[in-house]
Amino acid sequence: MRKLEKFTTGNPNVTSTYAGEAAADYIAAALLSARTLDNQLVTIKPNVKYKEVIQKVDVSGIVNDASCDFSQSGTVAITEQVLEPKELQVNLSLCKQEFVDSWNALQLGFSAFDEIPRNFNDFLVSYVGGKVAEKTEQDIWGGNGSLNGEFGGFEAIMSASAATLLTTAVQPARTNGDGAIISGSITSANVVSKLQAVYDTIPGAVYGKEDLVIYINSKTARAYQSALSGLTDPVNNSFNNQLNVGEKPLNFQGIEMVLCPGMSDDRIVAAQKSNLFFGTGLLSDHNEVRVLDMANLDGSQNYRVIMRYTAGVQIGVAQDIVYYGAF
Repeated sequence: MRKLEKFTTGNPNVTSTYAGEAAADYIAAALLSARTLDNQLVTIKPNVKYKEVIQKVDVSGIVNDASCDFSQSGTVAITEQVLEPKELQVNLSLCKQEFVDSWNALQLGFSAFDEIPRNFNDFLVSYVGGKVAEKTEQDIWGGNGSLNGEFGGFEAIMSASAATLLTTAVQPARTNGDGAIISGSITSANVVSKLQAVYDTIPGAVYGKEDLVIYINSKTARAYQSALSGLTDPVNNSFNNQLNVGEKPLNFQGIEMVLCPGMSDDRIVAAQKSNLFFGTGLLSDHNEVRVLDMANLDGSQNYRVIMRYTAGVQIGVAQDIVYYGAF
């Protein structure tokens, strides 16, 4: 017989406010659970309250023949990119009754997720935090800053830059690295050729850098696994002749490929981790998380979870990035 447990007024009666550093613990857990951030696939810049200027320094011609005198040589050019996180919030009302069974299971230790807090208050915050993480991962790559509840992602920045076709802009993927610009749907039959075009377009100054990676989405990752398994060409493309046995390494021509679930389909990016930036004020005292039990206020079984945080992305040296996708 199932026992129905009800929360009476005052049991539990939790109205809590987490502000400053305490709030940062919850917001940080939510944001950093996003795969791109959790795996440190980009450079994370905390404590950005409003804007932060990312300076790019380019020097040239600095080496001259030796002489006895000081002779200034070379040029130094400094350009700037502005990282401006967008203010976001969560105003959510949840019915306690819907979480009773799950919370009881946690209290009794039936859950396989031992890290989930045992406190009901923390349980709700963790639940909402997971949703925030999911949305953050999506916005990091495909977000549209003009839409309510979203901040602009890398794809919009890179696409707009690549469309200018300037040598100082993001470089679109080209056949053989210097031929026609390519884009379009990625399948297991063409994923290798698409990746090869991205690989060939990587600037010589960037190729070989330790933090250079190729960012791919879930669709491309599956297509690459299929291609390596030999499903499309079992004679030439099977990995170690294993056909469809086991997971194949996400590596292309010696460059690590990293899976970013938030990236849109039919997109590939080659860039250094140190050249992509995520900014947030999550460690500042402007963050606030409130969990309100509404029982004493309106007699309902509702909990309200309120969050405020900031998030935004920016690129560094545009011409060091290769972008495959529509623009």
